[in-house]
Amino acid sequence: MKRSRFTEDQIIGMLKEHEAGIPVADLCRKHGVSTASLYKWKAKYGGMDVSEAKKLRALEDENAKLKRLLADAMLDNSALKDLLGKKMVTPAAERDAVAHLQTAFGMSERRACRVLSCCRMTMRYRALRTDDVALRERMKAIAHERRRFGYRRLHVLLRREGHLVNHKRLFRIYREEKLTVRRRGGRKRAMGTRAPMLIPTLPNDRWSLDFVSDQLTDGRRFRVLTVVDDCTRECLALVADTSLSGLRVARELEALIASRGRPRMIVSDNGTEFTSNAILGFADRQRIDWHYIAPGKPIQNAFIESFNGRLRDELLNETLFPSLPQVRATVASWRADYNLNRPHSRLGWLTPAEYADTFNPRRDLALRSMQGSAPAPVAHRGQIGQNSRPSLRHAG
Repeated sequence: MKRSRFTEDQIIGMLKEHEAGIPVADLCRKHGVSTASLYKWKAKYGGMDVSEAKKLRALEDENAKLKRLLADAMLDNSALKDLLGKKMVTPAAERDAVAHLQTAFGMSERRACRVLSCCRMTMRYRALRTDDVALRERMKAIAHERRRFGYRRLHVLLRREGHLVNHKRLFRIYREEKLTVRRRGGRKRAMGTRAPMLIPTLPNDRWSLDFVSDQLTDGRRFRVLTVVDDCTRECLALVADTSLSGLRVARELEALIASRGRPRMIVSDNGTEFTSNAILGFADRQRIDWHYIAPGKPIQNAFIESFNGRLRDELLNETLFPSLPQVRATVASWRADYNLNRPHSRLGWLTPAEYADTFNPRRDLALRSMQGSAPAPVAHRGQIGQNSRPSLRHAG
């Protein structure tokens, strides 16, 4: 608003002169104002003194200020409503939101940043990072080959190939390429305190056994006997068949002991195969301490349960098996890859074979020779009609 060249004191002084009897024409000629201005002042300030005029001026200024504040608040409210459907989590999203307010509502950068409560430095920052095309392509190739590996395990594999990249930068690229592993539905877990499970300190201190079941494409069921060394986390055996009795399990373990050595303890659940006379007799002959976990407490056999989860997640859920020979060849190849190539988070990202070499660097390297091959099970099925040997001790 254009400010008058006369103050309130001067205007009220003119009106006092007019009230004293000076004609309007002479008063206008004397002060150099128009007749319309004088009558306008008379309508506004007529009958007031100087103090009342100053109060009126202050009220007008405050009213104009409140009108500006209300208009600004309404504009900010309208702008925020326009951004309700937009997520502003990343700096790039904040820059897009500020640009939208500047274009759609004519706001300045300072005001748009104040409305969105973001820093102006974010708007002016320009990234200097380089786009590693080779790293992206190699990470996508490994991720599509190993679909259930997360970014930490991919980071270990890329470092082996010579890609020196920070894990935070790799995680950013991992999210940009949308390689995040989809989590499968979990299960309800028991609450309460648990005693920590003791970890063996030497190979062959303790083995863990369990079964994993799946089906072929024609609907036939098959089972896989899994054996893990709890110290080195090595998968010692994966035996697949449509039926695995206690006698078959004993034969597989005898063949495994002949090639690797006798364990001090074996841990398993209370399945009928592990509580049969064949297993009890095998434990007596080999002088092995066989420990059964409490019924309904799989956490007491956590090492084999964790391994079975990896086996199912990375192999069984990702593969269709047309026949049993295909199952045996596939699990044998996966076992070799698990022992020799797959980094293990609890071993400092070493493979189980590398970690086992730290105990005996000159041990037999026959485990590495099986990479790329698909050997048959270490023991064959018993002939139909063959009776089992009498046990040295009965169950119970």
